[in-house]
Amino acid sequence: MPDPHDGSHELTDIGATLGRVLFYDKQLSVNATVSCASCHRQEVAFSDTDRASVGVQGTTGRHSMRLVNIRYGEDQRFFWDRRATSLEHQSTEPIQDHIEMGFSGQPGSPSLQDLIVRLQKIPYYNELFTAAYGDPEITQERMQGALSQFIRSIISFDAPYDTGRQQVADDRMPFPNFTEQENLGKQLFLQAAVFDANGVRIGGGAGCGSCHRAPVFDIDPASKNNGVMGSLNGTGPDVTNTRSPSLRDVVQADGSANGPFMHNALSTDLLTVLQHYNTMGMQRRNTNIDPRLRPNGLPQRLVLTESENEAIIAFLKTLAGQQLYTDEKWSDPFP
Repeated sequence: MPDPHDGSHELTDIGATLGRVLFYDKQLSVNATVSCASCHRQEVAFSDTDRASVGVQGTTGRHSMRLVNIRYGEDQRFFWDRRATSLEHQSTEPIQDHIEMGFSGQPGSPSLQDLIVRLQKIPYYNELFTAAYGDPEITQERMQGALSQFIRSIISFDAPYDTGRQQVADDRMPFPNFTEQENLGKQLFLQAAVFDANGVRIGGGAGCGSCHRAPVFDIDPASKNNGVMGSLNGTGPDVTNTRSPSLRDVVQADGSANGPFMHNALSTDLLTVLQHYNTMGMQRRNTNIDPRLRPNGLPQRLVLTESENEAIIAFLKTLAGQQLYTDEKWSDPFP
């Protein structure tokens, strides 16, 4: 698949290798107990099975987002609220977060510069930074560059969906390798819904593809809040969450979830997710609801049948790859 960013983000073997070591190294947390991989685990598509991830000073305020096919996503702002303007910017924010990895520079806490001093004393970083950048100097920008290269290297395009897509001229055509149920689910996912004046679906599909676009199934950068307003810490409504990870590897091939879904881990299974979109509430307190979820200004009611729900779930399973979970180049390099 062509890179939509046309090489604007260089990706090299040695850069990604350095990034991999940084990603898995617990020395990047103040007490050497947490790494990026603590919250983004390869065996669950670089997500977390915990509702809230555990950092050095407690638990995170939002669920950990999957890191799959970020390189190919059109939306190049990051975090659930899109506050990071680039992956490079995002990559060191958890390190500098007081709760997550602790190098915040807040009163009584070490800063990122203190981390750099620590890393300069570790021999393998002297070698890796020299190999990647020509000299052993460690800077925030170099750390960001290496981490973002590793994250961009994490891709998943060996799913049954990819096999089927290669055999047809158009995604909307039935895939020869799909079951009848999987093809129905694909059709429901990709096809726009037709609503009556009251927001009730009277035809078409479920319209999932208007926000989660094939073939990457990333989020439309213009998307707004999806109607999930709850927060993990119970501080009240949170409508700033407008991003979503790719739906690639949202579940594994057997249907097991790669961690809870939504920013507040609201759902632990796909049926619950579909039920959320099936009958939207009035959302009176939601000032940032995506208008696609309010046809004719009213909450959408997809009225999906049991068989339609099952078909969409069957289709989502076809987006699960294989190499992602076991490939050594994305695995923990530390014994």
